[in-house]
Amino acid sequence: MDSFSFSKVATQSTAFLGKYLPPGSRRRRLTFAIGIPILAFLVFLCIIDSIVMPIVTRQHSAFVLPDFTKQKIVDVDSKLEELHLGYQISAEEYSPGEEKGTIIGQFPIAGTKVKPGRVIKFVISIGTKIVSIPMVAGKSVRQATLDLETAGLKLGEIAWAVSDTIPEKVVVFSYPAAGVEVPMGSAVNLMVNRGRATDYVFMPKVIGMALADAKRVIEDKGLKVGLVSYRTNENYLPETVLEQSEPEGTELTLGTEIDLVVSES
Repeated sequence: MDSFSFSKVATQSTAFLGKYLPPGSRRRRLTFAIGIPILAFLVFLCIIDSIVMPIVTRQHSAFVLPDFTKQKIVDVDSKLEELHLGYQISAEEYSPGEEKGTIIGQFPIAGTKVKPGRVIKFVISIGTKIVSIPMVAGKSVRQATLDLETAGLKLGEIAWAVSDTIPEKVVVFSYPAAGVEVPMGSAVNLMVNRGRATDYVFMPKVIGMALADAKRVIEDKGLKVGLVSYRTNENYLPETVLEQSEPEGTELTLGTEIDLVVSES
């Protein structure tokens, strides 16, 4: 802006003040008495916000917090010192699969922007809790499963035994045995009684077999061949079993007679 333009602006400003705020007027004195302090205060706020506060709060020194989980607390101590951070153990919890002293949680979480001097709170593992296997012998599989879950364990595999002295479908024993101490969350296998060994057998499938082979399979199962009837069927060779009186998989008492329908030429 040249000197002529500046003089013109100054003249216009003076004319404006003279018109609306005449020299010596009460309005002019009031405007200067109130306006100048307000203007000064606004300038002061701008200086505080843009210069002083960033220095006080160390705004430009913030950095992204690393992930300390899965590490031992003794190993991260030096790293925290390098970053000028402190730490506090806020809780200790059992954690299956994590060694004692391992960090399993942190606050703030990894990726959060923090400033030097911030205290990071850690949740530390105190290892895997050890529990005792409950006594489940003599109980139903359902009740044994509930007892295991209550103890912090889970059902593993079920093996079947046969016994004439123990009720059917009850637990004979567990393995590991009752009273053994194992890590929480471990699987416990059960041996369960299926019933009397001499009372029943499951019907095999003999349809499609030659009669001689079908008789051998039936008798090997402890069953007997009953009535054998014949029916003409050109789709099968003679002496082929077409039907059996009991469906495959049926539970039968030993010695039950099985009737067969066989093809004839």
